[in-house]
Amino acid sequence: MFWYEADIQQLESKLSSLPPASDRVVFYGSSSIRLWTTLAQDFPQINTLNLGFGGSTLAACTWFFERVLVPANPKSIVFYAGDNDLGDGRHPEEVYLFFCTFAKKLSTILPGIPLSFLSIKISPARWGIVDQIRFANTLILREIEKYADYQFVDMASPLLGSDGKPRREFFEPDGLHLSPAGYRMWKQVVQKQARIF
Repeated sequence: MFWYEADIQQLESKLSSLPPASDRVVFYGSSSIRLWTTLAQDFPQINTLNLGFGGSTLAACTWFFERVLVPANPKSIVFYAGDNDLGDGRHPEEVYLFFCTFAKKLSTILPGIPLSFLSIKISPARWGIVDQIRFANTLILREIEKYADYQFVDMASPLLGSDGKPRREFFEPDGLHLSPAGYRMWKQVVQKQARIF
């Protein structure tokens, strides 16, 4: 995990500069979170804090849990990860196990903090592993159903066209990261999740 160290140190520095707060909704995860630069404008009714770090995997998010999430003192957590694990060739079962470890940590270290897991999106760049993405999402959904304070939010379906494939306008030219239109769609989905607000 050493290759994330510079990013994690930046997040730690960011956290140390913030005033104490108990009402933060922390958005945590990979570049799909890090690049969501309009969180404050999109959700002005809540105190958002972006703690995404680029290229991160679900395994990395779990590894750095104590260094990033605990000091943030979150009121609730919106979490997106798993995309890069699958992109790196991990099996859906492995991603599921990483999530189980994350969920266990959260329930043990920060009990009672609500979690909204944003499902792994289906992108043009990773269309070749669409079955693995869907299976990982299914496994994680089943696990989340065991926790009263956790919810699974389907972020993948709204990005698909009538043919079941990802709509290009929702993605940057790399076919992986969301475009401004993609983030506007995610904003609409998140706004419907009353448990976050």
